[in-house]
This record gives sequence, C-alpha cells and structure tokens, in this order.
Amino acid sequence: METDDSFRERITRRRVPIVALVAYVIALGAWTAVVGRWLPMPGGATDAPMQPSEPGVPEAMALSNGPSGIALYLFMWGVMMIAMMYPSSVPLFRLYAETLAGTTTAGKAARVGAFLGTYALVWTLTGVVPLALNALVPIAGLANDHGGFLMGGSLLLLSVYQLSPYKYRCLRYCRSPLGFLMTHHRPGVRGAVRMSGEFAVFCIGCCWALFAFMVIVGSMNIIWMALIAVALSLERTVTWGEQLARVIGLLAGITGCTVVALSVI
Repeated sequence: METDDSFRERITRRRVPIVALVAYVIALGAWTAVVGRWLPMPGGATDAPMQPSEPGVPEAMALSNGPSGIALYLFMWGVMMIAMMYPSSVPLFRLYAETLAGTTTAGKAARVGAFLGTYALVWTLTGVVPLALNALVPIAGLANDHGGFLMGGSLLLLSVYQLSPYKYRCLRYCRSPLGFLMTHHRPGVRGAVRMSGEFAVFCIGCCWALFAFMVIVGSMNIIWMALIAVALSLERTVTWGEQLARVIGLLAGITGCTVVALSVI
C-alpha cells in the first residue's frame, strides 16, 4: 500500500512541462516536414501523372524502388505517425516523466528518450502493413478501376471496428494514462522501453482502422491526415471521446453503404 501511495504521489505532486514542450516541438517539426513536402519520396522526384497524395501511390513507388524505396517510405511513415500521435500522447509522456522524481537528470533523459523513441519506433514499423497489402493487392489500380467499392468498403470496415468492443478496450487505456502507468509501470530504461511498447500496441488497437482508411484515401493526403489526427486526438483526450468514436463509426457506416450502393447503380 505504501508503495502505491508513494507512486501516486510522485505522479501527481508536480508537473514537468519540459517533456510536453519537447513532444509538441517534435510533433510540430514533423507536421512542418509533411506539409512542406520536405520528406524524401520513396521513388525520388517523379514527373509521373500520379501524385504522392493519391491512393496507393507512395506504397507503389516504395515497392518499385526496392530496399531503398521501402526504407524511405518507412521513414516518411514514421514522421507522419509522430505528427499525428505525439500530441494526443503528451499526457502519458508528462505523467511518466513525473514518476522519475529523484532520478538524476541524465537518468531521466535516458528513460524519457527511450519512452518517446520506442513509441515512435513501434508506430514506424506499422508502415510495413500498407506496404505488404500493396504488394498483394495494388491499391492504386483498384482505386482507378473500382474506386467506389474500395472507398465504400474501407468506410464499412472503419464503421465495424469503431463500433466494436475491441476498439473501446484499447481506447480506455489510451484515455487513462494514469491508470496505464499504475498497472504497467516498470523501472529503468528497459522498463521505459517495455511500457512504451505496450502503450503503443494499445494505441494501434485503438486507431488502426482510421489509419487503414487513411491509406485507402491516400497516405500522403494532408487534408485527410489532419482530419484523422484531430478525430483520434479528440477520441483520446476529451470527456466525450467515446461518444465521438461511436458517431464516427455510425457516419462511416452510413456513408460506406451509400457509396457502395451508388457504385452498384
């Protein structure tokens, strides 16, 4: 009991705003790189009629350029994930830093750095999924030939997951960083890596359907990136986040059915 009370005291005693500031600055830098088109494209500069913001184009460019194209795509994807996921994860980053009261400055920097770095790394590795999907079923070709069915199907998939109990099991962890730390806290740098990896898995479980939809509409489409980032941030941070997730699911289902029906007619 004393250990739990001491742990809770360290979390709630004071704030460490520098951690939040660092995370926000990193996220802002990532958004600047994405919006400014500073990220190297997986296929390099191209005069092809297809733009990187179109569905399946970045993935096709990466796969057609071998290991270097795949590496550049994963780098690009990682920067995008930092831009979209870091802001809504700041409450966890801040609370974790507060548990390190009494640790040396170097020790705290190492643990927080490991925590932030692991979180970014896990999200970067999820970029393998759209690449693998495109290797099996080229999205660019499907978007050109069956765009309505592809869009409608992705909306229906999003709807089903947004309304499923699995979504809310993961979302509740994301919405309760203090609860996560109380149940998953581990000491040391290895502990920071393990906790961050576990939290990232919950985040993926919460948001993967939104990112699947983003890939279908174009993984480099900045407008959709911004809309999805706002939606997932609100789901995770505001008091009515769970209700918003359900509304998104319902709207996605209605829109998906409509798009599919119009494609059949």
